[in-house]
Amino acid sequence: MMEIKGLAVAEKIKADIKEKMHIISQKGIDPKLAVFRVGEREDDIAYEKRLIKNAKELGISVERILIGDCDSFEKFQHEFSTLNDDKGIHGIILFRPLKNKVWEEYAKNNINPDKDVDCMGYNNLAKPYLNKFSGILPATPSACMEILKYYNITLKGKKVSIINRSTVLGKPLGMMLLNENATVTFCHSKTENLKEITKNSDIVITGIGKAGYFDESYFNDNSVIIDVGINFDDDGMVGDVKRNMGNKVRAVTPVPGGVGIVTSSILFRNLLCNIDI
Repeated sequence: MMEIKGLAVAEKIKADIKEKMHIISQKGIDPKLAVFRVGEREDDIAYEKRLIKNAKELGISVERILIGDCDSFEKFQHEFSTLNDDKGIHGIILFRPLKNKVWEEYAKNNINPDKDVDCMGYNNLAKPYLNKFSGILPATPSACMEILKYYNITLKGKKVSIINRSTVLGKPLGMMLLNENATVTFCHSKTENLKEITKNSDIVITGIGKAGYFDESYFNDNSVIIDVGINFDDDGMVGDVKRNMGNKVRAVTPVPGGVGIVTSSILFRNLLCNIDI
């Protein structure tokens, strides 16, 4: 079995970013990412630290904005609008979900599409449905595609099952796969005979958020598995697919060390998309 690790894919993307950063810096432009955090959630803080670390490695500046859960909508709106209007800010990441859904909906409806590196707003999120596959694109679906491309996994004519139908993962990913002439089946919690579908697929992409849910009975000897699940159990972070699949499948992405590490790189690639060089 081949383990499809994300590190090599992420390093290739980072190398391309550094090359573009060199050209951008010669023009006197300082790309800057705004990291907007509401509250003190531990997972948000950990993610913020990773983003800052990766940005430093790439030579990208970061501006941190922090407000409290109990602050007013007017303060949130002011801070968000300021980032939107600031020409020195090239990308905005707002950590979600927010407790206040009114705030989150405001951000989705008002974020500048050129700065929406995480595809929170509807303009960039909708691009794959409109057959637009350049510029800023949803990061996690793009990461899945980059992994498949890097490891030369053939998509044309192949049967691909996606166990996720969300607007941020399953649906845009399906459009990207269709664009590569794959035959896509969307599965979800109400899907009947799921094992039969996945076992007869060439590629299976999981994103259900259930630790170790999928064992070898869901796959065949030639299955290629892209595990997008992020879960936590007594062993730490785990995916949707059972660990130690051995030689029971052709290839699988590990968790951690698979899709997630590539997704982070895609965010920074998105940041540079609308900077003219």
